[in-house]
Amino acid sequence: MDLVRHLECFVAVAEESHFGRAAARLGMAQPPLSQRVQRLERELGVRLFERTSRQVRITEAGTLLLAEARQVLSRTESFLAAARRVRDGETGLLRAALPPDLSGETVAALLADFGDRHAGLELELHELSTAQQLDRLAAHDLDVGVVHHPCDVTGLELGPVLRREMGVLLPAGAAAAALDEVPLPALSGRDLILFPRTAAPALYDELLTTCARGGFTPTAVRHGQGASFVKGLVLSSGAVALCPRDAAPPGQGDEGADVVWRPLTGGAPALRHSAAWPKGRGDAAVQAFAEAATHALRTAAGAVPDAPARPLHLRPASEYWL
Repeated sequence: MDLVRHLECFVAVAEESHFGRAAARLGMAQPPLSQRVQRLERELGVRLFERTSRQVRITEAGTLLLAEARQVLSRTESFLAAARRVRDGETGLLRAALPPDLSGETVAALLADFGDRHAGLELELHELSTAQQLDRLAAHDLDVGVVHHPCDVTGLELGPVLRREMGVLLPAGAAAAALDEVPLPALSGRDLILFPRTAAPALYDELLTTCARGGFTPTAVRHGQGASFVKGLVLSSGAVALCPRDAAPPGQGDEGADVVWRPLTGGAPALRHSAAWPKGRGDAAVQAFAEAATHALRTAAGAVPDAPARPLHLRPASEYWL
């Protein structure tokens, strides 16, 4: 029995005191309305109305149950409204993730944009590598993320792929630091600092292959991710690090800075990324996060739409380790 619909019939007859008027109000014929009321009475074991050929009068039992029926209908409407808000991404919990290399300004811009779109939605935001995001997306422990390409996108839907050109972070006293743009071969003889390969294996190999193709094969690869840690390695070992301008450590462009960031020339590598979510699970909240991430990457991080590139023949990462 459709209890909600039967209660609607009961309340309408009680308020109209007439089956014909109640049927018109509900947009149905009178016989089905009478049948629904009769079935409700049988289910409840209570007579709700006294019927005569001239009038319909609610019984004492019906009067006692009328207020309860109205409350059930009110709560039902509240429940359905809440369900619509969840469906439309206006409330609930969204589990999302961003990679560690995004700047604070980019993260702040994303959160502000998303908050404007869905102020009633609780956002559980994590900082996770691409590999970690892929694992959690596959396990449905994450609703949406921003991943680096190339990666295995089987079972995922993607937002627009955006590109951030990478430059080099190097000691201020290095000869190449005096250049406005640094050709990749000018970095020869230096170690290279990259994120750990486990964070995004395919991207890691692609970056090394791109550097080698452009004329820079590092003497060794060191691993680090935190801005302060990477800066320390650059200063202490004379190594260089690859990063987009927006992800460079604060103060690197100031006069007297001990490290500097310079754009690269000669087939410079780039970071490519997009929002990603499990296929078939892109509800309104997921779409809103994906749109906010895309907008923040373009406006705060300077990312641009990625153009299809010819495939790279990746060299195993072990060839770069000494």
